[in-house]
Amino acid sequence: MSNNNGHTILLGGIGGDSHSVGLTILRHALTAQGYRVRYLGTQNRLEEFFRLAAFCNVVMISSMDGHTRYYLHNFPELLKQFQIQGTRWYLGGNLHIGDAVGYEALFREMGFDRVFVNFVDVSTVLQLLAEDLDGTKPAPDWSNLWDQSQTRTLPRTDALSDELVEEEWFESNRREVLETWKTGSEARDLRENAAFLVRQPSFPARQRHVTAGGPPLIQPRSGVPLISEQIRMFQAFKSAGAQVLSYQVDSLTRNNNYAGADEAINESRTTSINSLNGFPVINHGVSGLRRIISEVKVPLQTRHSTRDPRLLAEISYAGGVTAFEGGSICYNIPYYKDYPLRQSLKTWQYVDRLTGLYYERYGIVLDREFFGTLTATLIPPSLAIAVNLIEAILAVQQGVKSVSLGYAEQGNRAQDIAAIRMLGEMAHETLQSMGHRNIQVNTVFQQYMAAFPAKTARAEELIYNSAITATLSRATRIIVKTAAEAIKIPTLSDNVHSMGLVMRGMVDAENVRVDEIRVQEECSIIRREVDAIMEAVIMSGGGCISEGVANAFSRGILDIPFAPSIHNRHEVMTARDVDGAVRYLSFGQLPFDRELREFHTSKMAERRRAEGLRKDQNYLLVERDVLAIPREQYERWPLDAHLEPAPLEPLALTMNAN
Repeated sequence: MSNNNGHTILLGGIGGDSHSVGLTILRHALTAQGYRVRYLGTQNRLEEFFRLAAFCNVVMISSMDGHTRYYLHNFPELLKQFQIQGTRWYLGGNLHIGDAVGYEALFREMGFDRVFVNFVDVSTVLQLLAEDLDGTKPAPDWSNLWDQSQTRTLPRTDALSDELVEEEWFESNRREVLETWKTGSEARDLRENAAFLVRQPSFPARQRHVTAGGPPLIQPRSGVPLISEQIRMFQAFKSAGAQVLSYQVDSLTRNNNYAGADEAINESRTTSINSLNGFPVINHGVSGLRRIISEVKVPLQTRHSTRDPRLLAEISYAGGVTAFEGGSICYNIPYYKDYPLRQSLKTWQYVDRLTGLYYERYGIVLDREFFGTLTATLIPPSLAIAVNLIEAILAVQQGVKSVSLGYAEQGNRAQDIAAIRMLGEMAHETLQSMGHRNIQVNTVFQQYMAAFPAKTARAEELIYNSAITATLSRATRIIVKTAAEAIKIPTLSDNVHSMGLVMRGMVDAENVRVDEIRVQEECSIIRREVDAIMEAVIMSGGGCISEGVANAFSRGILDIPFAPSIHNRHEVMTARDVDGAVRYLSFGQLPFDRELREFHTSKMAERRRAEGLRKDQNYLLVERDVLAIPREQYERWPLDAHLEPAPLEPLALTMNAN
């Protein structure tokens, strides 16, 4: 540990952004170097940093969603108002949704001392920090003030239930929801919504073709501020072969800031430059969405991560959307700093009941997808599957007839194939055992969701081989990533090019042999772990899943690595074994038996021996694993490619042709 005389660092994320993996690694690295780190987590207001800045040597602000200029617009005024002396200000992340050229100068003029407009490794930050603090006096220790500043919202104490919500409760809430924003009134007439919706292309129907034996559906992600541009993107994706499409909702809408989204839409119209990192569904309203579906004529989904998704679901369905993503766990714990589980469970019950009512009253099947990706970084299959199963049970009990269960590729082909297979198998088994026998179950393969390699060739290799894995897993859908992930918000051409790579990978998967022995070994481990988690969750709620969820997170029975939520125990840590499979580095309170724990412990011990590390250096395993892909410190993708080599010649031809 370096001796820096106890300088104090205030560290946190700003605005609606929920990315916490990089902050977690930086926090561990700063602590290891001997700094006193005051960690605010994600989703802070700028005023929170200023309130504490005078007691720190350095304030480090992270912003990853491209809306930094919006979040920091009053930074110069606050700098003058607080008149803080001697504190250095660092800013880093993805600071603009497009090309960030010129933004370093912009934020320096605002008053920041160090600005990192794109990815920077931890070692560089530590080196610059040491230079900046050399010879400076440490700030006083203000532990008492810090402890007082860390307030926690108390969870709601009302009882939870898995039963079908009462009609009176739903209708009362619906009146309030539709009055939340001016466009809500357009969705008021459920019967008229259904009359329009029943004539639109169906997401569940398109997925049913795949579950009957067809190839996976390719789904690019897209979202732009203006309707005309969104139509143009959808038409281009449709022409390139996409059979299903989705609105990727902007960050302001995700945080229910519709007034801010209105301003950004007007700015986009005036300047012809996109000022939002997604499509503002609520601001454009039912009429805007109906215009889009009527011109595009492709099954549409809404993808978001909204804190309160009720109005978004109402307008989406009324506007012709036939699939809606999210859930009380997957769009809470990985995304929000302080969102009590009891509140989110009630909120998502509304969405699920609304979805069920369209079927119950009008015979319209709508799909509900769950973001099993979670924090997208080193997520073991068993945690992803357990969360998916819980979300699916809660949705089906409110009348939902089609569910899509998501999983993010981790990089070990045998483990990823096993995860998708077990996701589908265990969902069918679980729902049928509970008496739900006519539920359409779909699986969603998210191409690698963590930091991407910056070199185009390496990124394209990843996308191509990821498509092979997805096809071999027999997933229903593939969510497409692009080779531009590491450097910018992907353009239309970036997405179309990546779709081509995915299609080539799907075809070439026929020439790749699956190591079924290894897959079955992973399936066995996954099943035992999921069974243990699910049994403990159900028991902790006395048979009530909803109560079980709230209690399980409180007790650590469910614990998501790298999640920003203060309602998560943060005791579980994960890393890769020598073959790249994700294993448990620390178990926290997970309800695993001794044999399972010994399995993971031995895998981690083998990894430490291979890299010459001690047990007290476990944090280095995590840092290396998180940064290995963006630093390109790996041989091939998937990470166990030496066991199951994928054909590279078709990829080379594809790349040369482009």
